[in-house]
Amino acid sequence: MYLQNHIGEKSHICEVCGTAFSNRSKLKTHLRTHTGEKPFACEVCGASFAQLSHLKSHIRIHTGEKPYTCDVCGSAFAKSSHLKIHIRTHTGEKPYACKLCGSAFSQNSQLKIHMQKHTGDKPHSCEVCGSGFSYSYDLNIHMRTHTGEKPYTCELCSSAFSRKYLLKIHMQNHTGEKPHVCKVCSSAFSYSSDLKVHLRTHTGEKNHLCGVCGSMFSKNSTLKTHLRTHTGEKPYACEICGAAFTQISHLKSHIRTHTGEKPYTCEVCHSAFSKSSDLKIHLRKHTGEKPYACELCGSAFSRKYKLNIHMQNHTDESSL
Repeated sequence: MYLQNHIGEKSHICEVCGTAFSNRSKLKTHLRTHTGEKPFACEVCGASFAQLSHLKSHIRIHTGEKPYTCDVCGSAFAKSSHLKIHIRTHTGEKPYACKLCGSAFSQNSQLKIHMQKHTGDKPHSCEVCGSGFSYSYDLNIHMRTHTGEKPYTCELCSSAFSRKYLLKIHMQNHTGEKPHVCKVCSSAFSYSSDLKVHLRTHTGEKNHLCGVCGSMFSKNSTLKTHLRTHTGEKPYACEICGAAFTQISHLKSHIRTHTGEKPYTCEVCHSAFSKSSDLKIHLRKHTGEKPYACELCGSAFSRKYKLNIHMQNHTDESSL
């Protein structure tokens, strides 16, 4: 028997599947995979196992014992196999590779899950609506659409979210963080979607078409507002005087005519205005900017209406 272990002779053969073993005890243990026998039972919870070593490993769940320690970071584990997998986080070893796309993983279980992307297999089904998912994690998150569960709560304003990343994005409203930066002009945004829309100001991309007049817009929200010029819809009404507006920003500006609020202040002379557009026009007094030029004589003006008045002089001259 001793010599068999060294020379590799496997004379003990399983009569069920033909697998050969070097000694009788290994064959005996193997036969339990066919018979389903599990003679080693846990005295704490009753779980049973085919091998004594598996029972010993299981018992550590109850005792909390973790005899296998990582020499690199000191993390401890109940099973040697768990330590072996953990060490790959330090070595970067990924022995399980996908034969279709080459993606590699540190655990075989991760590879099996990954393969579902290629096979389209969705073994996790929602019992409510029948939607299928490749991963149990995605199914658990999906169930929140039915239960309304929102386990991630903002500690500052109590807003709740179904996904952790949604809470993380929300927190930018409180911190003022703007991690998404335009590479063209360095403008910063809290959300990647806002940056994507902003980039159209540089590319000139306008893919939202008005079906009435053919005008193109870079934002769907801008198109929606534009359509009100055709429908005449004015959904934003002043509760004080009843005046209605196509845009909520126009309503907010109008309300200041009642409240007297002037939040836009000139840094040069400290004049205050109720509209940002009025402040922009006022600043031209200080800068001397005159953006409206006459194409006939070159005269320039700070306000468009002044150019229109000026153009009447040319009209009167041509009629003489």
